[in-house]
Amino acid sequence: MPGYGMLDADKGTGLLPWSWAVERLERSHDYWVATIRPDGRPHVMPVWGIWLENAVWFSSSRGSRKARNLAANPNCTVTTDNAFEPVVIEGTAELVQDVTAIAAFVININDKYRTGYGVDFFSAAENACFRVHPRWAFGLTESDFTGSPTRWVFTTSAG
Repeated sequence: MPGYGMLDADKGTGLLPWSWAVERLERSHDYWVATIRPDGRPHVMPVWGIWLENAVWFSSSRGSRKARNLAANPNCTVTTDNAFEPVVIEGTAELVQDVTAIAAFVININDKYRTGYGVDFFSAAENACFRVHPRWAFGLTESDFTGSPTRWVFTTSAG
């Protein structure tokens, strides 16, 4: 990371594999979603979510600030909840309306958080289900702050 005092990749312990990032995306209890308000100001909120089918999935009330922001500008950033081993992804939030896809989300979200939501809750007119496939991702470990920073760039959905 030029300008941040980071070591070149050949001087650190090595770049992190994408599997390292996926493990953290899967086990993150919460995610932080950063969106852009219509006037350009940032908006950040925590959400429950899951890593499923190479994307971060989360839900929100359609009337929430983040859902309204995503309707106007779907570009967003999503981060995991562990600042010692963060994974940050940038992508475009996609509103999921396919009931079969929402059903897969419901099974996984209920399993992760030990809840009992139904598909109707997430597909109702007042709620929205989003997925964000990474275009770009970043991760590092605090224990190797100067040698581990890794950036991944995706031309298609992350795998």
